[in-house]
Amino acid sequence: MSKNNKELPLEKRKELLNTLKARFEKNKNRHQSLEWAKIQAKLEANPEKLWSLYEMERTGGEPDVIGHDKKRGEYIFYDCSAESPKGRRSVCYDREALESRKKHKPENNAMEMAADMGIELLTEEQYRELQELGNFDTKTSSWVKTPATIRKLGGALFCDRRYDTVFVYHNGAESYYAARGFRGLLRV
Repeated sequence: MSKNNKELPLEKRKELLNTLKARFEKNKNRHQSLEWAKIQAKLEANPEKLWSLYEMERTGGEPDVIGHDKKRGEYIFYDCSAESPKGRRSVCYDREALESRKKHKPENNAMEMAADMGIELLTEEQYRELQELGNFDTKTSSWVKTPATIRKLGGALFCDRRYDTVFVYHNGAESYYAARGFRGLLRV
């Protein structure tokens, strides 16, 4: 499966759909009024989106449906892993931040990884919505989409949950930590 071919082989598609269905049924509180059959039909009609969900799953995101945008007719998936996805940690915020590091550059950056996966970083507001569904990032933190005004000045935002409270912080966009990754969303 190459990055250019964004369609999963049949066996991987079946495996992923089974995983997503099991997670959907186990976490009904995230999507009480939605039906799996309709979601699966939408996924099967959009193989590139299924590939993006596979990438979310492969990197430890445990994607799950958290809502339905009726106006756009889209189901919304968020990374719902308890901690920031393990396969997406130790990354700085974006390409500019990566290029600015003189020493000890991380292997990648959150914005490009998300784009390569066909997903978007959660915004602070979306991150807070996710936290209403459970307790996430109690030991890790996640980069969130940073407003251009902050990014222009060299900063980037990240969030976590401590003391039963969701916090938003700032850091230099070039920073990276073993316990900081990013969470994404996908519209299908």
